[in-house]
Amino acid sequence: MSRRTVFIPSPLEAVHVDRIRGVDPRRLEVIHEPDILPPTRYVADHIGAPFRRDAAQAKRWREGLAGAEILWDLPRSAEDIAVATRLKWVQTTSTGVGQLVCTLGLRNSDILITTARGVHAGPLAEFVIMALLAHWRGLRHLDREQAAHRWIRYCGDEVAGRTIVLIGGGDLARGVAKVARALDMRVVAVARDPSKSRDHGALFDEIVPRGELHRTLARADAVVVTVPHTPDTERMIDAAAFAAMRKGTAFVNIARGQVVDEDALIANLCNEHVGFAALDVATLEPLPAESPLWDMPNVLISPHSASTVASENAKITDIFCHNLAAYLDGRLDEMKNVLNKELMY
Repeated sequence: MSRRTVFIPSPLEAVHVDRIRGVDPRRLEVIHEPDILPPTRYVADHIGAPFRRDAAQAKRWREGLAGAEILWDLPRSAEDIAVATRLKWVQTTSTGVGQLVCTLGLRNSDILITTARGVHAGPLAEFVIMALLAHWRGLRHLDREQAAHRWIRYCGDEVAGRTIVLIGGGDLARGVAKVARALDMRVVAVARDPSKSRDHGALFDEIVPRGELHRTLARADAVVVTVPHTPDTERMIDAAAFAAMRKGTAFVNIARGQVVDEDALIANLCNEHVGFAALDVATLEPLPAESPLWDMPNVLISPHSASTVASENAKITDIFCHNLAAYLDGRLDEMKNVLNKELMY
């Protein structure tokens, strides 16, 4: 019986490697060599700290790529992909991998790509609601008052009854909608295809087409960007979109920085047309030190970490093990999260 080779080119805990090996030890060879992978900076760090392989390590790295039929995670360079001449399938550790797939030259290839869709929706929803609660319930005001030892009563704003507009109707929007509804918010999604069947469609009070984006933004107390970065969504939230929002609207981006015109966002934060922004992503990452966003009192910056939690790799391994069993048995139609390379998500 021929064995299928899985190569793990990004950091992964041994307990999860053992789970992968356990899917079918007779039919799988799983190559995991931690010393040729970069050291991790935090749990679920898929890139790792700066790292240089010596000649022997580089040789083993290339051999691992060259022998792999299956990869856990995408290498970050086209040169590495070119070495992987036997590659048939990659399980990625992210959801929004469309741009990386294009950069690596895989969009028009026959290589199957599956994503981590579903893993990050919960943590990102928690980040969104944390940011909105902090803004509307006045966390920074309380911090200042506590630091000054001041006990002065005040009147705040409540969350219930507010309208949250989600740019996108997919998995990330599902996660946010679930929590927002629990807080008695009205949830409106702006989607490419409003008529598409969605298991989570009942979580939205409305689903409107993108052609109604500006009209819908005018109704929002909060706007949350959840769409992937594609040619259709690049700079989708531009100066005109911000102008359509009501003064004081809260804005959260948990998608990709390229979906937003960052200069327009900064201008609208400066004049407080946008009352508050929570940004997990930026057009250029890391966010440059000279960006005015760092020092704005109405901005919360997260270093593209809102989705990263200690359980992440366990959940991705769940998806990979399911897909691996289906792949080995030829049940490709049962594999989860297959990337649509045309749509790039």
